[in-house]
Amino acid sequence: MSATWRRWVLVGVLGLVGCRTTGTAVRDGQEAPRHEVQFDAVTVTGDLELSELNDEELFAGGTSAFAAEDYKKAARYFGRLVDFFPNSQHRRAALYNAGLSHQKLSEWEDAAMRFSELAEPEKGTGDALDASFRLAETHYQLERYDAAAKVLRAIAERADLPVGKRLEAQVQQGVCELESGQAEKAEATLRKVTDAYEKLSDKDEVEDYFPAQAHFFVGEIYRLHYEAVKLDPAKGSDALANDLNYKAELLLSAQGNYLRSIRVGNGHWATAAGTQIGSMYENLYEHLVNSPAPAELDAEEAQVYREELRKRVRVLLTKSINIYERTLEAAQRIGSQNTFVDKTRQSLEKMKALLLADTDSAPTTPDEPPRS
Repeated sequence: MSATWRRWVLVGVLGLVGCRTTGTAVRDGQEAPRHEVQFDAVTVTGDLELSELNDEELFAGGTSAFAAEDYKKAARYFGRLVDFFPNSQHRRAALYNAGLSHQKLSEWEDAAMRFSELAEPEKGTGDALDASFRLAETHYQLERYDAAAKVLRAIAERADLPVGKRLEAQVQQGVCELESGQAEKAEATLRKVTDAYEKLSDKDEVEDYFPAQAHFFVGEIYRLHYEAVKLDPAKGSDALANDLNYKAELLLSAQGNYLRSIRVGNGHWATAAGTQIGSMYENLYEHLVNSPAPAELDAEEAQVYREELRKRVRVLLTKSINIYERTLEAAQRIGSQNTFVDKTRQSLEKMKALLLADTDSAPTTPDEPPRS
């Protein structure tokens, strides 16, 4: 999978949830029941600096460290409480916060260990549900895509959850399936999300981030199909023409899904989608300009081929510039500033320079005055 987007799935959305400051998770106004989880025996090394602190002091110290963004210290304090005070009223909150602290440090194995004790994807609410999403993220970051998809599928299939939560889980499930190489399965999962969203009578009950993400990743699936089609002049002009037409069809399919993502109205994914559309036109341009003429053509036919190719190339350059400009205008209008905006700005300047160079190098006809 492309490194450009492989870490977009959960980062940012789950980061909205902060450090827990209460000792127990609440489920429908009641204290959540405790669940005993069996783990293999491990050796716990004492922390002499913290050995004299009780659970109240550890929880206060961990909370203070987390607020100061000292996540290494927070993980120590919360971890000490979890490991040495099994009956503390703060243990569940400390367990969640320990996982969150490790997550902030990208210590994914340690985060998974903490979240797995809390996670209840089939029936959990509150911290148990949040921990389930975060456990899926740790699996994703550790490239355990099937394990992540399994957790997310269990959440997505729950009729007791709000539709927004179910769609959130299903989108992330689809992306995990795509990462694991199951493009067809991923597309089916993501299309369930987009279909469900379109059928909602009140779309405000769902955060627009997730349906926009679903459309975007369906676009990504077609972009990957597009990239798999290679233009090889050695196959001959007829085969090359067929491959080029098929590649163009895949580009349009990807573009259609990116445009649907843009129309949902989420700034992040709208910018990302616009960037990807422009980059596909840029990519096709590069394929065409770097592709030699088919070997079976004679000199005159090769010249005609290059002239026709030049016309197509100028169209692609112009389309790419237009899309990049519209993407930047939209990003400026909504105040979006992210890596996609920076990439789009750089690509726009590159395409403008290529179009200018193409214009300056274009051959003139006897009736056409030279360009100054």
